[in-house]
Amino acid sequence: MSTRNGGAIARLSAPSSWLVAPALVFFLGFAIIPLLIALGLSFTSWDGLTAPVFNGISNWVSKLTDPVTYNALWLSLQVIVFSWIVQTPLSLLLGVFTAGRQKYRAVLAALYFLPLILSSAAIAIAYKALLDPNYGIGKAFNLPVLSQDWLGNPALVLYVVIFVIAWQFIPFHSLLYQAGARQIPASLYEAAQLDGAGRVKQFFYITVPQLKNTIIASSTLMVVGSLTYFDIVYILTQGGPGYATRLLPLDMYLTGFSASDLGGASVLAVILVVIGLLLAAGLTKFSGFNRMSSQQDGA
Repeated sequence: MSTRNGGAIARLSAPSSWLVAPALVFFLGFAIIPLLIALGLSFTSWDGLTAPVFNGISNWVSKLTDPVTYNALWLSLQVIVFSWIVQTPLSLLLGVFTAGRQKYRAVLAALYFLPLILSSAAIAIAYKALLDPNYGIGKAFNLPVLSQDWLGNPALVLYVVIFVIAWQFIPFHSLLYQAGARQIPASLYEAAQLDGAGRVKQFFYITVPQLKNTIIASSTLMVVGSLTYFDIVYILTQGGPGYATRLLPLDMYLTGFSASDLGGASVLAVILVVIGLLLAAGLTKFSGFNRMSSQQDGA
């Protein structure tokens, strides 16, 4: 019987390998090939209109010695850190809360997840109007605290951008935690209650450890995703005031399309990819995510 089953499995596994072919084709077409093209263009001088001209490592030397590039990199790292600090605890708490079975939580969950269905452009336009010191929410309610120039103050603008980004993406990560929390066996909580553990202890000693895989997956998406923020920042501030919010993705766009330096923009694109890969690989390796067995944590 076992020999017969083994033969059947072998016959099924061989053709099933072709099922990954469409995914590989899309990955090659939309990830690997564009990356190789960007890498090639990084060694050329190209304005997007005339033919590219090979110029060696001039673009790399120029960008790696440009203070604007290092400022953009530093700002991007700040966004990564502060986005994780703000989004992770709030997403975890909201996800666990909405994982409950009470009827009123379904209504609250719908309200919490509303930003998830809105486009980044719409969110940025709405917040830009709300934060305008002349006719925004502060002026409407005559509140001097909210009437300051949030998007024009270099000391505040980056944190305002981080707040808007968090407002949009916390619902997504809350969904991950909600799915994970609903897969935790109820018997664990019942046993904890019998031992006299309250809700706080149950959260820290049962919920959080059981959501370990989900926390790492969410953090990876959050950290790598922070390197792609462009539309919100561009609409809110266009990188200003000065260079206060000129993140690396925005710097890449402005270098390529405003300064007509597609070679230099390609350098920044390659740097973004390398940083993203290093961060994702680092999180996977040092968290032990690739060695984890199933904990029934869902997402």
